[in-house]
Amino acid sequence: MKMKPTPKIPNKDSGAVPRRVLNCGVVALLAVFFGINGGTANGQVREPDNDSLGEQVLTRGPVHEAFAGIVSYNPEPGLIVEEVPPEPIDEVPPDVRPEGDNITWIPGYWAWDDERSDFLWISGTWRALPPGREWISGYWAPTTGGNQWTSGYWADSTAQDTTYLPRPPETVEAGPNIAAPSSDYGWTPGCWVWRDESYAWRPGYWDEGRSDWEWIPSHYVWTPRGYIFVDGYWDYTLARRGVLFAPVYFESNRFSQRDYRYSPAIVIDLVALVEHLFLRPHYSHYYFGDYYASSYDKRGFYSSYAFQSYRYGYDPVYSHERWEHRDDHGWEQRVESSSQYRRNHESARPPRTWSAQRELGPDSDDSGQHHLRMAAPLGQLAREKDSRVRFQPVVENERQQLAQRGQDVQKFREHRRERGGPRSGASDLSD
Repeated sequence: MKMKPTPKIPNKDSGAVPRRVLNCGVVALLAVFFGINGGTANGQVREPDNDSLGEQVLTRGPVHEAFAGIVSYNPEPGLIVEEVPPEPIDEVPPDVRPEGDNITWIPGYWAWDDERSDFLWISGTWRALPPGREWISGYWAPTTGGNQWTSGYWADSTAQDTTYLPRPPETVEAGPNIAAPSSDYGWTPGCWVWRDESYAWRPGYWDEGRSDWEWIPSHYVWTPRGYIFVDGYWDYTLARRGVLFAPVYFESNRFSQRDYRYSPAIVIDLVALVEHLFLRPHYSHYYFGDYYASSYDKRGFYSSYAFQSYRYGYDPVYSHERWEHRDDHGWEQRVESSSQYRRNHESARPPRTWSAQRELGPDSDDSGQHHLRMAAPLGQLAREKDSRVRFQPVVENERQQLAQRGQDVQKFREHRRERGGPRSGASDLSD
């Protein structure tokens, strides 16, 4: 599925450093196994919305990397766990999607849940493609001590090759050393760049923000073969990125049955997501929901304001929100106070499962619990005329195109895993 031209957004870092990143073909990455005629034992695709069949739909957990990825100043090697991840679930995208010609389906994947000592499924997502970018999916691969996660990233769609670089030096980013020209400007952090077979420091700078766009600064992504430089680019704000579905914990191995199909049906509210957002650098993911208890500090969870202020990295979501509230001088203090209040008052935290949220009762503004609601059924949102997202059906020829490329996606993932990183070439999977 080809996307039509999107607005051309100038690259802040254009010409700053030579780079070659993967062009793996957007088309191949749109696919999953659709299983049009498949289903559960009764021949139907099941959309889990409760815990009755051992599928616990969660209203907290990791955010799909393709929907929002964190930027660490000092990227770490991927997480290693002793257990072997299950085979990917046969995931069927919903039969409605957001309107737009640049919307694509990006499949889900397994993530390690250290609280359960088990894997949970991060559901696939409908995603608006960032201008000039294509998604390179992450993967699990065997390594010394277990299985290791290699993160996905948004690559330059015009480049043909990938350059693997030595580990960059520790960051020397210390924030702005001069005042902003005006409140309309936001800070872009400095970073190391590879020049003439060595690293050189490129200082940070102020640049004007954009209401409908979120700046993703230049950063590095770790892979087993080396570090990949991802140059800075503009992405859609969260509200314009598409649809984020709730993660699921499978309490049995039903998902491994041959006739099993899974289609995500519970949508995460993106306003609530921003309000209850955390970063976990060691796990290379944003997390959303109830991670307020002090015990999560020791496990590497950081609130947005803490991650930014402690200089662990750059949080594009928090930075854009701060820019949007640039004329509200008490905004940052209120964000911190709200987080601290939830830390000290468990009753102010959102529910952790879809089942628990449903026990709150009807969703109304005067219920006193509206701010605790993290999710809603996709069908309900698609029927609402005043929904922030307008939906359209997934037509049959689109389903067929995606189904034909499902096996190519699996081959691509296997190839990246076997080679320890992404490959060159947009369509040839034979190398």
